[in-house]
Amino acid sequence: MNSKPVVFLACKVFEGIVSTPDSAQVSYLDYGLHSVPKQLRQAVQEQINAIEEPSLIILGYGLCGNGLHEIEAGRHTLVVPKVDDCVSIFMGSRKQYLEQFRQNPGTYYLTKGWFEVGSDPLSEYENYREKYGQETADWLMKTQYQHYKRLVFVALNEQDLTNYRPRALQVAAFCQQFGMEYEEQLGDGALIQQIDAALRSPEETGGEFIVVRPGERLSQEQFLL
Repeated sequence: MNSKPVVFLACKVFEGIVSTPDSAQVSYLDYGLHSVPKQLRQAVQEQINAIEEPSLIILGYGLCGNGLHEIEAGRHTLVVPKVDDCVSIFMGSRKQYLEQFRQNPGTYYLTKGWFEVGSDPLSEYENYREKYGQETADWLMKTQYQHYKRLVFVALNEQDLTNYRPRALQVAAFCQQFGMEYEEQLGDGALIQQIDAALRSPEETGGEFIVVRPGERLSQEQFLL
């Protein structure tokens, strides 16, 4: 694998976080694609197809709401973190995410990327209210969030916690009506370090990643194994 050109194709949330070597081609895609998994799949597939020379493409994505389900490698080799989404990456591994899920299943996570694209409960409420009116917006929000008990802002570094805390606290104040308690969590950079290492030594990619060979297709089931 290491004889091929290396490409890092990732969500913009990882810009400035993953240390990419000068030899790698780097492309960051808009945060907002996560909101519509079909659009995410289309955008990622178009980027992959546009790379003419057979390459090793490391994707800075997880399954992302099934957005990467059925992505085709084509002429390339794909290396994908074996996680559900960027929250798991910020936590260091899918295992750590699942451990927290078992302890606190009713948790809604906030991240830098969601703030950037305006995808959080307060933004969602404001959009609903503008589109449907307050009464319907109130009903929709209660229906969607009444089962959550915990709101956690997870960031990979102290700077992001500081920069986005004001907005996180606004969202937390809004979510108190659903009984959600606010917490902040500093993430674990272990998986980010593994992505860094994979960009430099792809042949050493370990079990935290899915490898999709040329001609193969990525599937939801591979994230569950």
